[in-house]
Amino acid sequence: MATVKRLPVDLTDAQIDEFGREIDLIYDEAIASRGAKDRQYILRIIRTQRSMALGGRILMYIGLFFLPAWPHAFASWSVSLTIIGLGALSLGFAKILENMEIAHNVLHAQWDWMKDPEIHSSTWEWDTSSRSDRWMHSHNVVHHTWTNVIEKDLDVGYGIMRVTPMQKWHPYYLLQPFVFILLMLNFGLGISFHEQAIDDAMKGKKKISELGPLLKSIGQKIWGMFRKDYIMWPGAAALVAIPISTVIPVSPLMVFFLVAGANAIANVIRNIWAFVIIFCGHFPEGVYTFTPDQVEGESKGQWYLRQLLGSANIKGGRLFHILSGNLSHQIEHHLFPDLCSNRYPEVAPRVQAVASRFGLPYNKASIWRQFGSTWLKNIRLAFPGGKMPPEIARA
Repeated sequence: MATVKRLPVDLTDAQIDEFGREIDLIYDEAIASRGAKDRQYILRIIRTQRSMALGGRILMYIGLFFLPAWPHAFASWSVSLTIIGLGALSLGFAKILENMEIAHNVLHAQWDWMKDPEIHSSTWEWDTSSRSDRWMHSHNVVHHTWTNVIEKDLDVGYGIMRVTPMQKWHPYYLLQPFVFILLMLNFGLGISFHEQAIDDAMKGKKKISELGPLLKSIGQKIWGMFRKDYIMWPGAAALVAIPISTVIPVSPLMVFFLVAGANAIANVIRNIWAFVIIFCGHFPEGVYTFTPDQVEGESKGQWYLRQLLGSANIKGGRLFHILSGNLSHQIEHHLFPDLCSNRYPEVAPRVQAVASRFGLPYNKASIWRQFGSTWLKNIRLAFPGGKMPPEIARA
C-alpha cells in the first residue's frame, strides 16, 4: 500500500481510514450519550454568567457611593476604585464566559439538540462586535472546513499576520509584533472585520464600494455594543448623579466616565483572554499548515488527521477549561465542533490514545509554553524565512 505523501505523516491510506473510524466511534458514543446532565450544565453556566454580569455592574454603581465627595467615614478614592475595579473584573469574567463557553459553542449548534429556542444557534446574538450570522459563516463554515489551509482559511494569520513560513513574506510583516498587541487588546472589534470580502478588498481583488451593505451591517452591531457599554450603562449612572449633585459635590460627568472606563476594562479583559486562548490553540510551535493541493479530495480520515495536526491543546484545571470555552481542548473542538463543549475533557484522553497508537503527535502543553512559542513565532516570522514542522515518522 502506497504511503500518503501529501500529508506530513508516514501512514497509508488504509491506516488513515482506520484512524478516522476510531475518531468517528468516539464522536458517535459522545453524541449518543447527551442528556439531562448536559442540559443542566449549560443552564447553570448561563445563570452564573448573567449573575456575574449583573453583579459586576451593580458593584460599579455601589463603588460610586464611596467617592470622596460623600460625607461618610469610608468615602475615599481607594475604596471607590477598588469596588469599581471588582465590578469591572466580575463583568470581564462574565463577558469571557458569554463569548467563550456559551455563545461560541451555542453558535456551533452544540446545544441545538435541546430544542430550546432561547439557547439555539439560529436565535443567539452574542455580546461582541461581530454579528452572529456573519461569524457563523466565516468561522463554522470556512475555518472549520479548511482549518489551516493556506488561501482557504482566513484564520491563518487573520489576513494581517504571518504565522507560517508557507505564507509569502512581505515588508508589511515587520510590523506584526505591534499588530499582535493591537489585535490582542481589540480582539472583539478585530473579529467583526474578519471577512473574506474585506480581505479581498484590501488585496485589490474587490472594490471598496462593493462593501457598503457589509460595512453597514458590521457598523450596526459595533454601534449596538458601544451604545450599551459606553452610553446606556454610564448614562444611567450619570442620570442618577444629577439630582444627587445638588446636595453632594459629585460630578455626573465624572460618574459617567468612571463607569464607561470600568466597562472598557471589562472588554479589554475579555479581549486579551479570548486572544490568548485562540492563538494558543492555533499557532504555537508544532502546529501544521497545509496547501490546497495537500487537501484536494481528502477523505474523512484525512480531514480528521488535518484537524489533529493543525491544532494544539492547553493544560489546565476544570475552571480554566470552562473559562476557555473548553477551547483549551482545541484539538477535540476541531475534530468535533458540534459536540457539547463540556464533553471535550471526557473525550480528550481517548483522542490522545488513538493518536498515540498511530504514532501521531498530540500537541498539549501549559499556557505559558503555548503562548510563549506563539509569541516567539510571531517575532521570527516577521522576517523572511522560518522553520517548517518536521515530517512525522511512524512510531
